[in-house]
Parts: sequence; C-alpha cells; structure tokens
Amino acid sequence: MTASFTLTANVVDVFARSIQPATIHVEAGRIARIVPTGATAPDAALPYALPGFVDAHVHVESSLLVPTEFARLAVTHGTVATVSDPHEIGNVLGVAGVEFMLENASHSPFKFCFGAPSCVPATPFETAGAEITVADIARLFENPKIGYLAEMMNWPGVLHRDTDVMAKIALAHAAGRPVDGHAPGLRADDAAHYASAGISTDHECFTAAEALDKLAVGMKILIREGSAARNFDALIELLPEHYANLMFCSDDKHPDTLILGHINQLVQRAVALGNDVFHVLRVACVNPVKHYSLPVGLLAEGDPADFIVVTDLQDFAVRQTYLNGELVAENGQSLLPATPIAVVNNFHAQPVAAADFRLTAPTGQPTLRVIECFDGQLITARVDLPATVENGLVVSNVADDVLKLAVINRYQPQVAPALAFIRGFGLTHGALASSVGHDSHNITAVGCDDESLARAVNLVIQAKGGLAAVGADGQEILVPLPVAGLMSDQPGPAVAAAYAAVDALAKQFGSPLGAPFMTLSFMALLVIPSLKLSDKGLFDGQQFTFVDAVE
Repeated sequence: MTASFTLTANVVDVFARSIQPATIHVEAGRIARIVPTGATAPDAALPYALPGFVDAHVHVESSLLVPTEFARLAVTHGTVATVSDPHEIGNVLGVAGVEFMLENASHSPFKFCFGAPSCVPATPFETAGAEITVADIARLFENPKIGYLAEMMNWPGVLHRDTDVMAKIALAHAAGRPVDGHAPGLRADDAAHYASAGISTDHECFTAAEALDKLAVGMKILIREGSAARNFDALIELLPEHYANLMFCSDDKHPDTLILGHINQLVQRAVALGNDVFHVLRVACVNPVKHYSLPVGLLAEGDPADFIVVTDLQDFAVRQTYLNGELVAENGQSLLPATPIAVVNNFHAQPVAAADFRLTAPTGQPTLRVIECFDGQLITARVDLPATVENGLVVSNVADDVLKLAVINRYQPQVAPALAFIRGFGLTHGALASSVGHDSHNITAVGCDDESLARAVNLVIQAKGGLAAVGADGQEILVPLPVAGLMSDQPGPAVAAAYAAVDALAKQFGSPLGAPFMTLSFMALLVIPSLKLSDKGLFDGQQFTFVDAVE
C-alpha cells in the first residue's frame, strides 16, 4: 500500500480516552486528517486502530537477529519501535559495533532508538573485546540517531560518584538525552541516591516494593517480560495507580518467543487482568515515545502514520501494522523485505581439550560455592555443598544437579577456562555452550562431564560464535552466530526454527528451565547478584570480589 490512503476503523484516542468510528486520511506518510463517521459508539463491524507498541528496553542482539531481521518479526505483532541498548555488540566491537547496528537498522523503516552504551566493559572483573570511553560517548552523542545513555549498570560507581561514571551521565544531560538505569535490588536511600544522579528509569525491579521505592524518587519503572527475566506478574499490580510512570519491555527476547509475540502479549495480559485499556495503552504506546522523544506517531493529526489495526481490544490480534504510512505487516505476515547482512566479528579462542576442564581437588573434605540459578530470573543464590571427588578431581554430581560451569575467554587464544559449579540446569548428560554471555560475551558452558564440555565449546569456537548442545550419545546441534558471535546472518524464521531445535535438545537432556540458553547467557553477568562466573573466576556480586569455587 502506498503512503497515501484512507482507512476506516474504530479509532482509539489514548489521550482523550475515547473510541470513535472514523476515517484516517494518510497523505505522504503522515496522518492528514481523522474524520469521524458520525457514530458515537464503536462499530462492531470495524476493527480498531491504535498507536503502535514500543519495546522500551531491549538488546536486539539477544534475539540472535540483526536489526532488520528483528524488525521483520516485531512488526507482525504491532511493534513499531524499540529503545535498543547495543551494549552486547559494544562489548565485542566497541563503537564499531554500535555503528554496525545503526547502519543495518537504516535499511528498515522500523523506528530503532539506539543508546550510547554506558558500561563497556561492564566491570573490570572480566575480559571484553572493547572499551567505550567517555570520549567515545561524547562522539556518539554527536549522532542524532543516538537517543539516550544506555543502562548505567555500574550502580556502585553511581552511588560513590565515580568520576568516569558521572562524566558519562553529564554528557547525556548536556546533550539533552535521558539516562537509563540498571539497579537491581536498590531500595530506600540507595535508590534515592542513585536516582539523584539524574538516572530516570529502571528495568531490574523484581518486587513491587522495590519498584515503589524507585517510583517514589521519580524514576520510571519498566515492567520486563523477556525470555529469561520475567517480572510482569510481580509488577503489574502497580499499573492502576502508576500507569503514567510505567513502560513495558522485553530486555532480552530469543527468536523462538519473538516469532510468537512481543509487547502485544503484555497488553493482552494486562487488559485480561481487568486493567483500564487506556491506562495499558499509555504504558505500551505513549510513555516510551514521550520519555525518549521518539519520532513515532501516536495516531494524531500531523503525526507520522505509525499505527496498528487490531481485531478487538481484548485479544489485540494484529491485522495490520503501518510505519510512515507503509503497510509493513498484515495478518501475521511481514511485508518488510530482507536485506543483505554484513558479517563482523572479534573471535580468537582456540580449540580446547577435555583436560582443560579438569579441576584438582584440594586435600581434606572440599566444599563448593555453588551458583544456584532460577527460572525466569537473572539473580542467583549461593549454596555451599560438599564437593564430589573422583580420582583426585572435583567433578559434576549429576544426580544432585550440581554441574560444572565454565567461561572461556574468546578474545585471546589459549587462556585456561574459569571453572565453577551450578545448580538448576538439570542436565542428565551432555553439555551446552554459547558465545552469548552477558555482558562481555565470552564462551559460557555448562555440562555433566569434561568431554562433553570440550565438544560443545569446540563447536562454538569452530563457528566463531554460536549456540551448541551435545549429548553423551553423540547428538549435537549448532546454531551458528557469525555476526559478532551474537547474531545470525540468516532470516528470522529460520533462526527461530534453529533456536527452537537446540532449545528442545537442551530440554531433552533434562533441563527444566524455560529458556536454558538464555539463563546460561546470564551466568557471567557480574552486575546481577549474587554469584556469577567470569573468564577471570567466580565473582561475588554482593561483595564485588572474587571468591574460590572450591575450598
């Protein structure tokens, strides 16, 4: 459909809190006029037109898709824009990675708002592929396509007013860009001190009480429901009173779930719980546009013609999605064309052997500091358990779900793996390995035995990035991720199918987790407590120090 047309629907005016049959006149990609038909009540024979949905915080790289392919899937669910933090590829390639995302996104009408990554590397306790300095952020802000300072994960640096941290925040304020937060677990005075630095949002709340503390000091709260971290149920009770200061986000969305739904699913769930539909649409459509000053239309005269047509205001089944007046999706089918995908990377790890994963037992009766992971959460717990020792080596205790965890430096050749143990993956045999390892994206692997760990890791190394599952019976699947070791160069539906297959194999090996590879990817995320593993060792995220895995 051309950028000039008319469409008659029940038009949802979120600001006026009204629904009225009207004809939308689109001219040259903008809303020229909205002319009521004269009816005073919604027409049951007409669909509903409303502003498009916005994902208020997402790492596009976590979809395993480049921006153009992410857009091709997202528009089928009525998403017209994202607030996208490119710090995943930033950790691999630095500013060049951010520029790759901008260039690729420029080939799509989808409205990506990319941020300047604030914490690359995320901590000094791991090896990243690049650094983004204060000077780099200053240069990024010269680009009008960089819309905000991306999540400030170094919350201790904010609380202690670290010089570089505060310089980055000051640059954002001087450039008129908002500053995104990342402050898991901060409450009361700490939350107030964090917000007082000029940080305006947080997407890491996992209880309503924590979110209320941050709302009380002026922060906006993002209700997150991604592939691994799912906080919708814990936070949705805030919507009736605090809808003006809430947004929806996915944060990290794997392709198998993105192909099924996006922000539309959160809207549907929120309305099904009895929330006012206009309040829900404020959260899903309006608040991100206003907070980040996005160039996204809100179905008002003069706006860009960015809107969606849905069957009703209960299921929100998306019939059509428009961007700048262009029909980009219809009845679940993307109309955006595929574009050529460049391959960029930074991958230097060399093949490993099973012997590289051996862990010599200390004398006596050694104890393990075990990471305990939880389905649907990024946080972990610490559990102290007796070590299982065989032939002088500490090994996995498969029967009790205590498996070996490894992180291998992918930026330097022949660095010995860092080793620890983890409970919660539930594998009964085999191993999983991934070059998606937040935030530095070294290789993270979990397995029942050293031979399987080596096989899985070597599949990833040979492909210079990917997700691998290997079984004791010879089964194996690899999903190659040649773009920075994070993203595929294949079409979205194909990537979704390949990911679904490797995910299914991990579950066939016994994992009870909803998204085993997504959970694995966060076991190296040191800024989320309490216990994580980097390529340099086991790290206590509450004490901010390395600790021994075996003692």
